[in-house]
Amino acid sequence: MTRKGELLRQRIVAAADELFYQQGYENTSFNDIANAVEISCGNFYFHFKSKDEILKAVIDKRLENIKHMLVDWEQNYHKPIDKLLAYIDMLYSNQGNIKNHGCPIGVMCTELNKANHFMLSDAVEMHTLFKDWLTQQFELLGKGKEANQLSMHLLARAQGIASITHTFENTDFLKKEIKQLKEWLKDTIK
Repeated sequence: MTRKGELLRQRIVAAADELFYQQGYENTSFNDIANAVEISCGNFYFHFKSKDEILKAVIDKRLENIKHMLVDWEQNYHKPIDKLLAYIDMLYSNQGNIKNHGCPIGVMCTELNKANHFMLSDAVEMHTLFKDWLTQQFELLGKGKEANQLSMHLLARAQGIASITHTFENTDFLKKEIKQLKEWLKDTIK
């Protein structure tokens, strides 16, 4: 594929990612994506033969972005507690999108689960990357056998905060919950 073709493919994936997040996978059509990228459907079909191919590309892109984020946190924060706080602060830095659309991972996993979509396990891998990384941080803090349960608790609380913030379109709730979550974290690692 030419460089120009690869750039167009990346634009298609980026547009599909945004539309799947804002409208949902089921509610997004080929035309919606083609219109967002301002290309013809024929040009679109050259790059993707099915909506599932686009979904796979979007999930792969999100997984790659998560991996890069985790590497950045590893490089920028030296203490496990600071890394865990960076994870919590991700809610704060994305509060506008969360208020309007929920958590992009949670929303996608919920929709694919409801549809019994065969790519659900691929989407769940996004949560798994975070869970495994969070577990590692708790292990480094000496939490041993508790580490996995603590990571699941943190992941669940973050998802719950995102879901309720979106449901009630209330970023004040999000800010208060983030503060409480940070207090829970500090109490947990004492």
